[in-house]
Amino acid sequence: MAETLVVNEIFKSIQGESTRAGLPCVFVRLAGCNLRCSWCDTAYAFAEGTRMPLDEIVDRVAAFDCNLVELTGGEPLIRSNSLLLLTQLADRGHTVLLETGGSLDIGPVDARVIRIMDLKCPSSGECEQNRWENISLLRAADEVKFVIATSEDYNWARRQLERWRLPNICAVLFSWAHPLPPGQRDPSLKPMPPDQHLISMRQLAERVLADKLPVRFQLQMHKYIWGPAARGV
Repeated sequence: MAETLVVNEIFKSIQGESTRAGLPCVFVRLAGCNLRCSWCDTAYAFAEGTRMPLDEIVDRVAAFDCNLVELTGGEPLIRSNSLLLLTQLADRGHTVLLETGGSLDIGPVDARVIRIMDLKCPSSGECEQNRWENISLLRAADEVKFVIATSEDYNWARRQLERWRLPNICAVLFSWAHPLPPGQRDPSLKPMPPDQHLISMRQLAERVLADKLPVRFQLQMHKYIWGPAARGV
């Protein structure tokens, strides 16, 4: 039987995040996630999807005629076949990005794949799920992302920068958590922990500048082009 994965969507868009923001990119969004972050904007991928053979997925990606490809979710690494898909995409000559939540082992990922790994901040409700062992596996080509919704997140992220000397390892992204539009918040998401104080994008940018942090401030570009609730973009 052919190896398969449950795919939520495959589409071509502008890369909205990471150091490759603004570049055309094909996204393969897999279904399923082991976390329920409070600010998650892709909860529709928790269960919705169609089972597809890996060869079909690779062919669908190739049809877009775009070198840059990102595997995202959900959480791709909850399925072992995602490792096979990453390798097949790299074998086809694609520049392959993996978006992963940071709770699972990134060690088995094909060395040709660029791993964009979250470290979950306190407001996510999933901070205890961070797999700190992953930090020793990061390479210069990889990226670490902090999704920051509150002042407490910012202070926590700054401590992790210093504790792990992350800017000496790879690019570090401070991503402002865009508020969820009405109706987009899935009831299964974790509540934001108490005593958190929301931070605006301007406040976050100004704190990064004032503290002279060696990080890349980012917004989710696609949300400003197509709207915060749009899918397939």
